[in-house]
Amino acid sequence: MAPDEHERFARGAVDALSRDPRLAGLALGGSWIGKRMDEFSDLDFVVAVKPAHVSAVMNDRQTIAGGLGKLLCAFTGEHVGEPRLLICLYNDPLLHVDLKFVSVADFAHRVEDPEVLWDRDGDLARALASSRAEFPRPDVQWIEDRFWTFVHYGATKLGRGEYFEVVGFLAFLRDRVLGPMCAARHGLEPRGVRRLEFYAREERAKFEATLCRNDRRDCGRALVAAVALYRELRQAMAPPDLTPRTAAETSAVAYLDAVVRRDGEAKDP
Repeated sequence: MAPDEHERFARGAVDALSRDPRLAGLALGGSWIGKRMDEFSDLDFVVAVKPAHVSAVMNDRQTIAGGLGKLLCAFTGEHVGEPRLLICLYNDPLLHVDLKFVSVADFAHRVEDPEVLWDRDGDLARALASSRAEFPRPDVQWIEDRFWTFVHYGATKLGRGEYFEVVGFLAFLRDRVLGPMCAARHGLEPRGVRRLEFYAREERAKFEATLCRNDRRDCGRALVAAVALYRELRQAMAPPDLTPRTAAETSAVAYLDAVVRRDGEAKDP
């Protein structure tokens, strides 16, 4: 069940947006669907726009968002690959709210089945009934084609003494490779490392091994742990037709091992 402040905001959003004749409906996704909301959750709205008004509404997004509550700031989501998204922070209560504005024609293209809160002419219900949600699963071949180049990159940063780069690189691997593969292994939506603490009981210690301090020895240890975890997940998730990049793997791992063995010779910058 959603916290009271989330419920109140959602009800207020329906009331405010339904008064705009350019809009066709409102739906809520994310944790709201799975009844997993808590006081730390954000609200993930999908605002359906009538096709004739898409351009005008996109230009008015800040004004529309401002009508939903005490808006502190808002910005578009190009950095997450979704320019239609307006990411908002409201006050009283302090609440993160995502507003994704989509044409009614695009509402059917989705990664989950949101709960429809308001549907002016039934367009949203029809779109959901005539299509299915598809959350992209990790493409193991896509990952395999790139992973060993990633490993070489991490090893070069370790060798040069750029440990902040290594720390950030390992976070990238967890978010884009290891976390999604682990979630898919457990039959869950591969949303980076979201909620990994709650479902990856068997793999948790192996993920913890990919964390490191900002020093050479610990960064090297964590890079080796990340390679080991990837190999385990690849074995579990690989499709029968996977083409392993064996030569790249052998060379990249040998290079990483050589850089790690230099540990005693190298000096921190």
